[in-house]
Amino acid sequence: MRTTDFSKAPPQGQAGAMFVGATRYRGPLSILTLTFTWVRMVRDMKRMRGYRWHKVYWEFPFTLGTLAFFEDRDSLLVFARSRHHRELMRWVTDGTKNATGGYIRLYNAEPEGYSNGVWRAEGGPMAHIATFTPLSGEDGEGPAVTRA
Repeated sequence: MRTTDFSKAPPQGQAGAMFVGATRYRGPLSILTLTFTWVRMVRDMKRMRGYRWHKVYWEFPFTLGTLAFFEDRDSLLVFARSRHHRELMRWVTDGTKNATGGYIRLYNAEPEGYSNGVWRAEGGPMAHIATFTPLSGEDGEGPAVTRA
């Protein structure tokens, strides 16, 4: 059901800003070395105002990525300025001796979205929506949701 109230959603559902990034490391030794700074950085991140949730993912052979959720964009950017994050980024971007590539993307959540059941702040029904959200070229409501 459509909503703008995500107060009952899990932490990542309450976030207003999201970080997506990944780094392709040189090899196992680089990943092992990374661990020392990374552990301190995550400890600090979890203590920061606005932190909601994060998850690390791996892609073969040496890519580690992070999804991190914050209350708002400013909270995310304050984290980016933190001492351990800056140290890690300097180490990663020191030529190609530690890593061979990387990217960062920042996303902002739309104020409206969908929630159902135990995560719905306006009551707990599990129900489908009557109309799809309109696409950018559609006026008014989107088409009706029909069951096959």
